[in-house]
Amino acid sequence: MGQALLTIQNLSAWYSNEKMILSDFSFVLAEHEAVGLIGLNGAGKTTFLKVLSGLLPTFRSEGICFCGSPVDFRKQDFKLCRYTVFAEDNSFSYFTFREYLAYVCAAYGKEIPDVSELIQGFHFEEYADTLLRELSTGNRKKAFLITAFALQPRLLLLDEPVNGLDFQSTEYLYQQISEYKIHGTVLFSSHILESITLTSDRVFVLEDGRIRLTFERGQINAEEIREALHDENDR
Repeated sequence: MGQALLTIQNLSAWYSNEKMILSDFSFVLAEHEAVGLIGLNGAGKTTFLKVLSGLLPTFRSEGICFCGSPVDFRKQDFKLCRYTVFAEDNSFSYFTFREYLAYVCAAYGKEIPDVSELIQGFHFEEYADTLLRELSTGNRKKAFLITAFALQPRLLLLDEPVNGLDFQSTEYLYQQISEYKIHGTVLFSSHILESITLTSDRVFVLEDGRIRLTFERGQINAEEIREALHDENDR
C-alpha cells in the first residue's frame, strides 16, 4: 500500500441515539488505489460514505487525517478534494447535464474539461442537453458519473455506481474505476461482486458497521468474498 491519503480511527456513526450504524470503524486509504466496500444490506456502506461526504454530522472518531493532517469532512478545503456519486440523487433536477457540469467545475475552481470521450463511453450523447429531471434513473446516474470522472478529485466516492447502468456502460465504468488511480483514489460500495473483483486493489467486507475482513491485492477472490458474505447471512 502506498502513502496514506485518509486515515480514520475508531469511527462511530448513528442516526439516532438508540442505534449505532458504524462502530469502531478504522481504516486507511492510500494514495492512488481503488478500494471496494461490500456487505449485506444494512452493513453501513452508505452511512460511511455519507459521513465522508459531510452529510451525516452524528459521528465521532478518535482521529481523522487527510494527507497527514487533521481534517473536518464539512470544511471547504476537504470538500474541494472529494466528490461523491450517490446511489440515488434527484438534486439539480432543473439543470441539464452540461449546466450541472459547468456549475460543479465553477464550485471546485476548475475549467470545464472536454468530456466528449466520457459521454461517448457512457453512451450519453442524446442526453447531454436534457434536464436531469427528465432522464431515466440510469441516465441520471451517468450524468453524475461523467461529472465525477471529468472533475478528477483526489478522493472519489461512489455509492452503488453500477445500479441502473446498461451492460456497455457498466463495462466502461469498470474501466474508469480501474484507471482512476492515475488521478487519485476511488472508494466505492457495491453489492455486485463482479464490480468489486474486477476493479479493486483492496476490498473491505462490512458487517454490522465494522470492517470484518480485508482482502488485499492478489488475494481478492470472488469465491472467498462470497463465502464471507454468506457467513454474515447465517449469523
